[in-house]
Amino acid sequence: MNEIIKEIEAAQVKEQIDEFNVGDTVKVYGKIKEGNRERIQIFEGTVLKRQGGSNRETFTVRKLSNGIGVEKTWPLHSPNVEKIEVVRRGKVRRAKLNYLRDRVGKKAKVKELVK
Repeated sequence: MNEIIKEIEAAQVKEQIDEFNVGDTVKVYGKIKEGNRERIQIFEGTVLKRQGGSNRETFTVRKLSNGIGVEKTWPLHSPNVEKIEVVRRGKVRRAKLNYLRDRVGKKAKVKELVK
């Protein structure tokens, strides 16, 4: 039974995924359905966390919209996620950036990773 589930999950995994980590600023191109029309909407923000594995992996992106923090959790291998584009790399030392929720302004920034 366990092997059957693994085969089904392996079929749902996307082959091409852009490499990004926690702290990066990303643009998520998400498909939005409105009635019978379908369009792509861009959600740009900082990646707070990545969790899960295989086809169940999700990531949470946070942005400020009109002074209000908006968070959205996306399934990584969803057909509704068209692509993920990394805008800038962040330098962080932890896996989950929940402390950014309490911060506003310059304190909410993540330092840029310089290579």
